[in-house]
Amino acid sequence: MADQIRAFIFDLDGVITDTAEFHYLAWKRLADEQGLSFTREDNDQLRGVSRRESLNRLLKGKAIHEETALAWMERKNNYYREYLATITPEHCLPGVLPFLNAARAAGLKIAIGSASKNARDVLERLGILQMFDTIGDGNVVLNTKPAPDLFVWVAGRLDIYTNQGVVFEDAEAGIDAALRGGFWTVGVGTANIQHAHMVSPNGLAGLSVQQVLARFKA
Repeated sequence: MADQIRAFIFDLDGVITDTAEFHYLAWKRLADEQGLSFTREDNDQLRGVSRRESLNRLLKGKAIHEETALAWMERKNNYYREYLATITPEHCLPGVLPFLNAARAAGLKIAIGSASKNARDVLERLGILQMFDTIGDGNVVLNTKPAPDLFVWVAGRLDIYTNQGVVFEDAEAGIDAALRGGFWTVGVGTANIQHAHMVSPNGLAGLSVQQVLARFKA
């Protein structure tokens, strides 16, 4: 029932802001330095997964020592953080602020569930960190998306049952994680998210809080 929905949980990249280009530039820089092929199509396959899994996919089966893998991930993250330094509140995606404000006005709790270990820094640069009741990021659980652990952790911090939460995701791995955890799901954008309970190709700008609550009333 709609009156059972108590919280909205949002992925960060692709839902609240779009740092996909920064990730691409950072991975591309690393790949070029190491003589590895890495295209924008390859980058699309990294959407919603952890840094380690992203490296595995970039390597495409190439074996490297663990020490090297850790150094490469650190180097990529340093490149990414250089790009993050350019983020301002204007980098919130269209419709985000009105939607978050409407959710809070409706008495809903709101939270972040992101695989990014830089989520807090990004939210702070966007000027919206304090709007969220809980921040779940890549630092809080061992098993990342498509495992449901991150969203389940967030639900625990919000003191809700998983079927009282709606997860907003732009990636297949994120939708899969939310479904496995027993959450309601809204697919944002045009990626492979058609198995979500509800899809909004135009992001949060194409939704209202009441539309979402009404969808899960049945």
